[in-house]
Amino acid sequence: DYELGFTQVLNERKNSAITLAAFYRELRNLIQVVSVIQAYPMTFLSYDNIDFGTVKGLSLIYDLRRTGNIRMLANYTLQFADGTGSGATSNLELTDTEQPNLRFIVPLDFDTRHTFVVSFDYRYGSGSAYNGPLLWGKPILQNVGANLVFRTNSGTPYTRQAIPTREGAPIGFQFSQQRAVEGAVNGARTPWQFRIDARLEKDINIKISQKKQATLNVYLWVQNVLNTQNVTGVYRATGNATDDGFINSPSGQQLAAGQIDPVAFVDQYNIRLQNPDNYSLPRRTRLGLRFDF
Repeated sequence: DYELGFTQVLNERKNSAITLAAFYRELRNLIQVVSVIQAYPMTFLSYDNIDFGTVKGLSLIYDLRRTGNIRMLANYTLQFADGTGSGATSNLELTDTEQPNLRFIVPLDFDTRHTFVVSFDYRYGSGSAYNGPLLWGKPILQNVGANLVFRTNSGTPYTRQAIPTREGAPIGFQFSQQRAVEGAVNGARTPWQFRIDARLEKDINIKISQKKQATLNVYLWVQNVLNTQNVTGVYRATGNATDDGFINSPSGQQLAAGQIDPVAFVDQYNIRLQNPDNYSLPRRTRLGLRFDF
């Protein structure tokens, strides 16, 4: 693997700067499952270092340096991540259907084309630098800071499936027709994602000796403040996180009709589809201490 980078300051002033950064990373000899054809006594699967990929893109960064109590950092990244495989078993369906070890360039599973991040920080200093409110003459917000991070990004690739298949059905040769690809491999995208993280903290200076001083940082960190339900995974036939499309298909209707209680079967099947892995983590709150010395 090797990586190249380039950074150019487009506009710099006393309190701000606009920077353009370009990057290129090449990945080689990645592990991928392969089919050893015409082996004795039979064809079998193994692993080989046959995959490769590239990650390239541009970042535009606006840095508003500390001005009074405020600092802001805004970043937009355009990225292209392409390669022959996203993981060691990403070609398993291909080899399971007795296809040759084909290599072709597709968007990788982690390719996020657009990413916007804005960080807004507001904090008070200490001593003569303090300009906050006073309570009985005391600087009650000394060394107190608040940080908000707004993050949004486009979805990641997945491969559309032409015909809905039953959730949990095995992958094999007999399912090759039903699992036919619709469009290109990794040609579809999950929805955009958005989240806000917030952090409130206070530094408490502790004098250890005449020459040494430590800092105790007390913080409240809330991740995904709005508890946004971001979709990170979908069913390939529908592009939906809660419906694989099978029950409404002719095969699904036939399967449900053959059950002892078709209504109960459909209800329990729909419950099975509610996969928490299809969503990002919910709101999390952390209260903590950090001691620096």
